[in-house]
Parts: sequence; C-alpha cells; structure tokens
Amino acid sequence: MNFKQKLTAVCAVVCMSSVFAVTPAEHKAAKEQISADYKAAKAHCNSLMGNAKDVCEKEAKGREKVAEAELDYRADASERNRHNLAKAKANAIYEVDKEKCDDLQGNPKDVCVKDAKAARVKALEAAKVADARAESNVSPARKAADVSEARKDASQNVREAEYKAARERCDALSGDVKDKCVADAKRIHGQ
Repeated sequence: MNFKQKLTAVCAVVCMSSVFAVTPAEHKAAKEQISADYKAAKAHCNSLMGNAKDVCEKEAKGREKVAEAELDYRADASERNRHNLAKAKANAIYEVDKEKCDDLQGNPKDVCVKDAKAARVKALEAAKVADARAESNVSPARKAADVSEARKDASQNVREAEYKAARERCDALSGDVKDKCVADAKRIHGQ
C-alpha cells in the first residue's frame, strides 16, 4: 500500500468516527496518540538510510499533520477546518512526492517535481471548489455563481500547473522535436 492509499485509509477511519463531538479529554488523548504515533514512525525511519529515510520522515510528518487536521475537524466541523484538512492532505502527499524526486537527477528530477506540484495544485483547487459547493449562508443563485467561478479558477490553475509539467518534459528534447512538444503542450493545456 503506497502513502496515498495509507493516508486515504487513515482518513476514512477517522472520518467514520467523527459522527460524535470530541470531548476535551478525548481531544487530549487523541493529541497524545498522534504524537506517540509520529514518534514511533520517526523511530522506524532511523533504521533507514539516504533518501529512503527522508521519504519515511516526510510520510511520518504528513500523517501527523493530517491526523491533527482531522482531529480539529472532528472537534469543530467548520468549513475552515474542512478546508484545512483538505490542504493538509494535499501538502502531505506533495511533500512525500517531492522528496521521492530526490532520487532522480537532471530533467527527470525537474519533471518529477513539476508533476508533484501539479498534483498538489489539483488537490487544492478541488478543495476550493468543494468549499464553494458547501456554502450554506448564501442564496442559491449566489452559490451557483460562486461554484462556477471556483470551477473556472480551478480549471485555469490546474491547466497552468499541468502545462508547466508538460513543458518541463519537453526540455529533455532538442530541435524540431522540442518545438513540436512545446506546441503540443500549449495546445493541450490551453496556453
């Protein structure tokens, strides 16, 4: 099971248990458990070497941040906390993916980093659209307009991030092949 699958499984378990409000004692106990889990994961990472250790540490830190955001959301299911949870998930996956890129060199590393950034932008923009959909204190017409605007902005930002990744892939090429690659990337991503 890769990091994204593990993160999704952890989120599912925590979200299923979020039906009931968290008491202060439960909140404190959960914080202590999150801290203990992080320390155990970090200790496991010490047995690794090189970039594998760095990736392991990023995964441990990401799980900790997501668990804290989920706990905050369980304690107060506000839109702000829901958005912070989505942001924590996107950032955790991004940090791990970016760290995995350190095993590469040159253009493949640059492409890997751009792909990680594009995936992060996509996740963050999806959260923004979800926030617009979840608005409850506005008229239906205003909500529809907000969702439409959020989708439009999200689409543009995702296309731009994906274009940058595609453009980075073209840098490994030269001459007419590179020119065609860049032209295709511009056409495909609407740039």
